[in-house]
Amino acid sequence: MTSKADFTDEEWTRIRRAPFVAGMAISLADPGGPIEVAKETMASLRSASVPPSEEELLLLISRDIQELIQKKQNPMGDFKPRNAALAGQQVIDELRAVNEIVTAKATPEEAAAFRRWLVNTAQAAADAAKEGGFMGFGAEQVSKGEQEMLDQLEKALGAQPDRPR
Repeated sequence: MTSKADFTDEEWTRIRRAPFVAGMAISLADPGGPIEVAKETMASLRSASVPPSEEELLLLISRDIQELIQKKQNPMGDFKPRNAALAGQQVIDELRAVNEIVTAKATPEEAAAFRRWLVNTAQAAADAAKEGGFMGFGAEQVSKGEQEMLDQLEKALGAQPDRPR
């Protein structure tokens, strides 16, 4: 069983914000209007608050996220992609680095569950709002840009979502 004490403060901060970074990847992949962004953000928040399995590490991260939210603190902290043109790649690089930290220090089961959680959170964000179209007509649930980002995340993390697309 892995605990918060197994990680440095900086590592824990990065791990705790990772589900939100995964959701952000979708918003960056196909920026919609404010309503779409709000829906994607709320879906990321719901997914980050309720991990898909009962591994102790995921429960600890989720409780920490819930505490931050109750205290009205931003779970993303100071994370911001540095270059708008490269934001998608920077997000993938951050998630890949966090995955390496978790893989090195957590049990294999916890690391696998953590990867699935990140992919599930990105998928939830992608499913949260329809993209394109006019007044709801011709819109698609997951845009081409969002699907490409999901594919990149799955490849970078070596994980598939729990539910089929």
